[in-house]
Amino acid sequence: MTAQLLALAFERPAIDWHAVAPELVLLTAGCLITLADVIFLEKARSFTAALAGLGVLATAIPLITLATSGADRVLFGGAYVVDDFALITKAIFLMAGYVVILLSTNYVAEGDYWENEYYGLLLASLMGMIMMASSRDLISIFVALELLSIPAYLMVAWRKGDARSNEAGLKYYLMGVFASAVMLYGMSLLFGLAGSTQLTDIAAAVASGATSTSATTLAIVFIIAGFAFKVSAAPFHTWAPDVYEGAPTPVTAFLSVASKAAGFVAILQLLYVGFYGRADVYEPLIWILAAASMTLGNLVALRQTNIVRLMAYSGVAQTGFIIAPLAVAGHAGLGDQALSTVVTYLAIYAAMNLGAFAVIITLSRKTGSAELSSFGGAFSYAPGLTVAMSFFLFSLAGIPPLGGWFAKFEVFRVLTSAGDFWGYSLAVIAAVNSVIALYYYAGIARRMWADDAPEGDLAPVPTTPSLVIALAICAGVTLAFGVVPQIVARFTDVSLLALGG
Repeated sequence: MTAQLLALAFERPAIDWHAVAPELVLLTAGCLITLADVIFLEKARSFTAALAGLGVLATAIPLITLATSGADRVLFGGAYVVDDFALITKAIFLMAGYVVILLSTNYVAEGDYWENEYYGLLLASLMGMIMMASSRDLISIFVALELLSIPAYLMVAWRKGDARSNEAGLKYYLMGVFASAVMLYGMSLLFGLAGSTQLTDIAAAVASGATSTSATTLAIVFIIAGFAFKVSAAPFHTWAPDVYEGAPTPVTAFLSVASKAAGFVAILQLLYVGFYGRADVYEPLIWILAAASMTLGNLVALRQTNIVRLMAYSGVAQTGFIIAPLAVAGHAGLGDQALSTVVTYLAIYAAMNLGAFAVIITLSRKTGSAELSSFGGAFSYAPGLTVAMSFFLFSLAGIPPLGGWFAKFEVFRVLTSAGDFWGYSLAVIAAVNSVIALYYYAGIARRMWADDAPEGDLAPVPTTPSLVIALAICAGVTLAFGVVPQIVARFTDVSLLALGG
């Protein structure tokens, strides 16, 4: 008997090491950064950024081998799954993380920040996002969410001597904890109703009608509200402008793309795997969030004078566009289309938004300000950056042949394919908001091209190899999705089967 108890105590579940290789590689990179900090102390500052970048690139290798194997891998009784959806979203996270490291290299080094800890936290948050892509269990989803969120709270307040950064970190932390509590309460309701934390078991219980309709509805509303905070969907967006403005700008770029994408991935898994059969609950809720986010985000962005705050409200509006297809995802025949559209939009948005922040970081270093007025006449001393910024701004606005037009076209196509009042009405709201967004995006470009430059030093803005690489990656992805969308979009073509739906 004793021998049997000991065997059970030391027994571990079977692990597919190839399936978890990306997580292990990224964890190894983070450990190496910590060891380098302990062993080499200040000398580690000279190579920590390069080590973090190499760690992210190395993580892409097992992703490629998993993709070429062509087999779905299920671990821990279905709580952790590596399939096409997981691989695609992990690739998006890694691309965004690598670009953020490139943007951070000079910004962090010149800002007298603690570099080694910064990159360690960045990789830890990135690992939480990669885990989120494979999580198919309420517990693993929550653990992944906290792993990506807690380092982000610290990075937002990384400018310890700046009162606004401290305020931003505290506000992000307090509101994040509140949102997690709301979401966790919804998860506890689902567990109590279904008797399991597995999303597939929850889906079966919901579909069978064995659970209370009112309790299930309340649980779904609470969970979606919790993740709506993470993706800064209105009216849960109030943290975004102050946090974006107070945080170091590379951290702002990271939150606006990678962290937001992780929240969308969690929403997709919960909707498609956990309660896809309850479209009567989530479709109206998503419709309201999408319409409110697009309208409120764009209208408030019109009045912003600080470009970082403007991009924060622009991100709120873009959230509305990203989740809009989910408002009709429960319609017959539209589940696959809505899923692929959201994943495609996430990939394009990551590229064009990070590209815009790369230019903002570079110009702000020269002007010493993020006010829109300081970007006036940028073409006279930074013509290349002005062209790049215009490229990304018009992509965000959805102007062909840039990637943003294809993302928005797919949203309109899915909404109108629903063939009912709610789909058409949301498409009309999206069309009106596209025009509003073009007004302030074009206004930034006009200011950079046509206004007079501020008096003072008009010497060319110095660029670094890391900045050039970041801009090349972002511009390449943005242009590829716009010029050859049918070919490139195959990489983000995901079906319900990939999520077990």
